[in-house]
Amino acid sequence: MESIFHEKQEGSLCAQHCLNNLLQGEYFTPVDLSSIAHQLDEEERMRMAEGGMGSEEYRTFLQQPSGNMDDSGFFSIQVISNALSVWGLELILFNSREYQSLMINPINEKAFICNYKEHWFTIRKLGQQWFNLNSLLTGPELISDTYLALFLAQLQQEGYSIFVIRGNLPECDAEQILGIMKVQQQQRPKLIGEDEAQSSSGMGRSSGQGSVLEAGPGVVEGVVDEDEEELRKALALSRQGMEVEDEEADLRRAIQLSMQGKALLGAVMSNTSMPKGGLVAKTTSSGQAPGSTTGGAPLSEKLSAEELRRRRQAYFDRQSQQLAQPTSPQQPTESTGSGKSGTEEDAQAKCSQ
Repeated sequence: MESIFHEKQEGSLCAQHCLNNLLQGEYFTPVDLSSIAHQLDEEERMRMAEGGMGSEEYRTFLQQPSGNMDDSGFFSIQVISNALSVWGLELILFNSREYQSLMINPINEKAFICNYKEHWFTIRKLGQQWFNLNSLLTGPELISDTYLALFLAQLQQEGYSIFVIRGNLPECDAEQILGIMKVQQQQRPKLIGEDEAQSSSGMGRSSGQGSVLEAGPGVVEGVVDEDEEELRKALALSRQGMEVEDEEADLRRAIQLSMQGKALLGAVMSNTSMPKGGLVAKTTSSGQAPGSTTGGAPLSEKLSAEELRRRRQAYFDRQSQQLAQPTSPQQPTESTGSGKSGTEEDAQAKCSQ
């Protein structure tokens, strides 16, 4: 990798970096490209003057700034084309009908120049391998043959104009070295200034955490960061879903236990002997509930244990008599010394129980 010439971005001189990275050497300077731009401007002025130097079109042309360069260091495709013509190289638009009709596999070409708005960069084949020589990267980026066509299609989708380089490129050391051995890149280069931006925002990562995409190592680092961010979001949503499922499971178990408790309570209530009237207390002729006294205290608190035992025994005896004579009509039984009917005594006995 050290044998590959790679100029990094300085100001807005991406056209200069693009040409030098393509030719693998410091062949052009900003002064050289500016001279080519001024020459093109003069040729255009002379063509406009043929229509009359006093014409409105000519005066308008003179007032307009140069279309071949600007103060930031940008140079037009005409400047790049003229600079390459010195080396016998020409540019062909990649998506033109003329080139597409040839149906040439991109891996059989030698180099591409890509442009989006005011940025230029080179993709070149060195030896038997392809490299992204974008000046915005910290170093050359290896591109597999499988990924090259996908990378070019991705650039076109993003709005890049792609030009195929035709002609014999000058010889270089990297071409000879990589023609003998192949490069294995363990970590892709990052965008210039990316490490500083990440560290300032608290998102810096150590250099040992980089990874290489086997299918397509030409993808820029920003794409990988977006994939990792989507993965983190998906994991967060998955954890939220698990928490919701756990809450729903707890709610279902609580409802089930509640229903089981109600069923158990119903079974206990059904097995407990209760008056036919349910839980509604019967009242005596005096308006008081059985088992209560005028003072408000239950009758069981007024009676002794012996009296309660005697009354329960009397109640069981009456029940046995009723079972022995089912056809005989039931007659109210008066309890001695109590002044109340047998039904009232039954209710009092149950309350005391």
